[in-house]
Amino acid sequence: MSDDIRKGLVGVVADQTAISKVNPETNSLLYRGYPVQELAATQPFEAVAYLLWNGELPTPEQAATQAAEGRRYRALAPEVKAAIDQLPLDGHPMDEVRTAVSVIGSLDLAGETSVLEAVGTVEQNKARSLRLFAALPAIVAYGQRRRRGLDAVPPREDLGYSANFLWMTFGEEAPDVVVDAFNRSMILYAEHSFNASTFTARVITSTLSDLYSAVVGAIGALKGPLHGGANEAVLHIFDEIGTAENVVPWLDQALAEKRKIMGFGHRVYKRGDSRVPTMKAALDTLIEYYDRPDVAALYDTLEAQFVARKGIYPNLDYPSGPAYNLLGFDTLTFTPLFVASRVTGWTAHILEQQASNALIRPLSAYNGVAERHIDGYVADTAAINVAERAEEAAD
Repeated sequence: MSDDIRKGLVGVVADQTAISKVNPETNSLLYRGYPVQELAATQPFEAVAYLLWNGELPTPEQAATQAAEGRRYRALAPEVKAAIDQLPLDGHPMDEVRTAVSVIGSLDLAGETSVLEAVGTVEQNKARSLRLFAALPAIVAYGQRRRRGLDAVPPREDLGYSANFLWMTFGEEAPDVVVDAFNRSMILYAEHSFNASTFTARVITSTLSDLYSAVVGAIGALKGPLHGGANEAVLHIFDEIGTAENVVPWLDQALAEKRKIMGFGHRVYKRGDSRVPTMKAALDTLIEYYDRPDVAALYDTLEAQFVARKGIYPNLDYPSGPAYNLLGFDTLTFTPLFVASRVTGWTAHILEQQASNALIRPLSAYNGVAERHIDGYVADTAAINVAERAEEAAD
């Protein structure tokens, strides 16, 4: 492989962004300059969404205006519910989310027959971003409920984003400690620079496609277990191990078989994922609230053993998987939860890409067979002569 080819675009700087970065000096993930752990400790998720879209945290008036507008889209639209109900119950819920976003986009863009009209203005796309942000909790919640044979739960006007999300999923009001842990997780997952799904959204946006198409593409990228599906894989590992006493023999066999242990390692962080301490603290509060020391023992034992043997530290998916499990979410719902969070980052990047757009079209190095020809093929000399005359005229 040539030295100038970066497989997986490792180390390639594709563009500039003002939305987020990892500060190497503090190993902190920054959203618009704010360390994410500070945002998770002090802000509702709605305020962080506003920050990502607009560059600053909202004033009380701006927060109230956004909340009032968002509540218009909290309920599960009949057309969206009908589309989800057509999908198989044993399919992956990411397919429901992807389909639902397509339906919302189709409804919102109806009548705009020109693809250029669908691109939208900055204000139109901020409104579309808020619409998806507000609608996704109902979609994710209904996906889990219908697989359990339950009906959709209408939203509550008096609850904030995170509390209402839990209400629509479980049909009961969650205590503050649970809402806080869930809110922190949503903030931590909201944005992470040019990750695979965000870059997918920016590539689609660069073609002047609409915001909904870009989000649908991002959902497809996030479905993969090397990206958003990793938090599901962590819970599968926990289920497979069972108890802390089984960690050592399980890990011995997994490493001997050269299995990839999901939930550990990250391409960006070299000194450990800066989001993990905040999410681990949220997990600890849930372990205490639900009285599940067995979860803590399994978590701590696997982490200690893996770090000691491989020197690779946990990423955000490692604590979030068991946290979502304690909250009552089905394992298959974990990645849709990621969508409901990351849609804020995706749409912020879509807005940024549109503001200074250039078609993203990298080159490739061909390593196939050399030029060859079909036996008996007679070249179209008239076409060749036209091409040659065109080249001469250009000279």
